Amino acid sequence: MTKEELLLKLADIEWDDFECKSCQNKMSEDVWSTVSAFSNTSGGWIVFGIRQEGKKFEIQGVNNGEKTESDFLNTLRGEKFNMRLSAKGMKYNFDGKLVLAFFVPSSIVKPIYYGNPINTFIRTGSGDRRATETEIMAMMRDQAFGSKSEQIVEGTSLLDLNKGSLETYRNQIRNDNPSFPYKNLSDEQFCEKVGISKDGRLTVGGILMLGQRDVVQRHVNNFWIDYLEIPGKSLADARVRYTYRMQEQDNIWESYQIILQRLRNFVNAPYEARPDGIGAEDESQLYALREGLTNCCAHADYFSPMHPTIRVFADRIELQNPGRFMFPLSELRTKIHSIPRNPSIIKFFRYAKLGENAGYGIDKMLVWEQLTKGKVEFSSDLVSSTITYWLGEHADEHISEQAGEHAGGQVGGYVSGQALEQPMEQVSGTAGGTGRGIVSEQAGEHASEQVMVQPIVQAMVQDRGQVSDQVSDQASDQASDQVSDQVSDQAGGQVSGQVGGQVNDQVQRLINSIRDRVFSISELQKRLGIKSRRYVREEMIVPAIEGGYVLLAYPEKPNHPSQRYYLSEKGLKLVK
Repeated sequence: MTKEELLLKLADIEWDDFECKSCQNKMSEDVWSTVSAFSNTSGGWIVFGIRQEGKKFEIQGVNNGEKTESDFLNTLRGEKFNMRLSAKGMKYNFDGKLVLAFFVPSSIVKPIYYGNPINTFIRTGSGDRRATETEIMAMMRDQAFGSKSEQIVEGTSLLDLNKGSLETYRNQIRNDNPSFPYKNLSDEQFCEKVGISKDGRLTVGGILMLGQRDVVQRHVNNFWIDYLEIPGKSLADARVRYTYRMQEQDNIWESYQIILQRLRNFVNAPYEARPDGIGAEDESQLYALREGLTNCCAHADYFSPMHPTIRVFADRIELQNPGRFMFPLSELRTKIHSIPRNPSIIKFFRYAKLGENAGYGIDKMLVWEQLTKGKVEFSSDLVSSTITYWLGEHADEHISEQAGEHAGGQVGGYVSGQALEQPMEQVSGTAGGTGRGIVSEQAGEHASEQVMVQPIVQAMVQDRGQVSDQVSDQASDQASDQVSDQVSDQAGGQVSGQVGGQVNDQVQRLINSIRDRVFSISELQKRLGIKSRRYVREEMIVPAIEGGYVLLAYPEKPNHPSQRYYLSEKGLKLVK
C-alpha cells in the first residue's frame, strides 16, 4: 500500500480490508480482534497512528515506532494466537508523524483466535464481529477440506450401497464414457478402482454418492438435498409455499437424477434438424445448469447443520450450499481453481461425464449468460455459498408456460428403475393423498402457508394432544381452508396469532432474538431469559413456524435432538 493509497483509504469510509488504530503510546486490546477477523476472512491492513472519530480521521503518529512494530510482530509469532501468524509491514511519514501499516493475510488454516475459540472474529463491512458457533464450526470443518470424502468408514461394505444407484451410475458411465477403462469390471473391482471403496470398506464419498438411506443417515446424519419450485419471486409473494418439493432421496446420485429432470422444465431446448431431416434438441441451457448442479452436489459441506438447497423461483434458480468458496469471488471469472471440497465425489461425476475436468466448471456455468441474457451470480460467506442463475428477459412467461406444460405428470427418465413421480410433498416428507406435483387450480386457491407447515406444528405440539388425529388425517388428504381453520382452533390459539400476516409480541420478541443467527431451543431460552422450555416452544417457536417467520435446520424431523432455528426471508424483514 503506497502513501497515496493510504490517503485514498482515509477518504473512503466504506472498506472491509482497512482498520485504523490510534496506538500512539501502546497497542490497544482490540488490535487482536482485528487480527483474528482479517485472518478468518480475506485479509486486510491494520494502520497504527491514526485516530478515528466518527467519519473523521486524524493522523497522530506513533511515539515509538520501533517498539510498536516489534511488539506487534512478536505477538503474532508468539503464543497469543492458536496459530503462528505473519504480517507485512510498511512505514509512512506525514510531516514528521510516523504511521505504521501491517497487512494481515487470510489464514489457510481457520479459525484463528486468541485465548480460546470464543475470541474468534470475522470481518463484516468495516467492523469486526464475534463469530457465531455455526461459523466457527464451519471453519473447523474446512480444516478437513479436500480429504474428508476419501476417508474410509469402518464397519461398512458393498452391501451398504444402494444397488439400484450403483447400477444406474455404471450405466451412465457405459453410455456417456464408453472409453472408461473400468466400465466392464465386476462391482467389487469397479468400486475399488474408482474410490467408492478401499479394501472392501466404503469411503465417505462412496456412501454419500451411492449409499443406502439408513447407512447414509447413520454416518452423515444431516444428509439431505432439498429441491423446491416456488411460484413467485420470493417466498413472501408466492401464492403457496411451493408447487413441488422433492422427497428425500437415499443419496447424492438419486437426488441429482431427479433434480436434473426437473430443471429440464425451466430451460429452452429447441429442436434443430439437420439437412437430412434428423436432429436433436439443443440442451445447451440445461448443460449450463447441470454444471452448477454438479458443483453444488460435489462441493457441499455435508457435515454442516445446513443442507444443499435448490430453489426455482419465477425469475431465477438458486443453488445454495453449506460451505464457502475457498477462493476470492473476484477470481471466479478469471482463474481456474482446482481445489474441490470433496475430491472423490467430483471424480465420480467426471467419470460419468457430468463434471468439469478442471476447476469448478465456472466457464460452463457462464455460458448461461450468452444463451439466456440472464446473469450468473456468485456469493459466499463463512457458512455457505450460492450460485444464482437469472432467467432473463422472459422469465415470468417462460416459467408459467413450463409449469403448466410439464407439471403434474411423470418426469421423463427413471432413477434406479423406478418412474419419477411428482407427489404433492408436505414439509413432513410424506405425500398427501394422491395429489400430484403441481397443486391443482382448485387446491391452489385454498392452499395456504399454514397448511404447508402444519405437519411441523403438529409434530411439535402433539405431546399435549393439541392437534387431533382428525386434523392430521385431513392435512394428509387435502390442502384446504378447513385444515388451516382446525389447526388454528385446536392448537389452543398458539398458532392463530399469525393469521392475516400479523405478528404478536412473543413472535416479534423471538424474531428480534434470533436475527441472522441459528439457535437451539435451550440457547433461545437463555437469550430470552425464559426458564420454561414449553413456553418458548409453544408460545413463540410454534406460531413463528406456522407464520413462516422461522425455519428449522431439520424440517423433516421437527423433534430432532440437534434441532436449530433460524429466520426465513419473511422473518428477517421484521427484525427490529
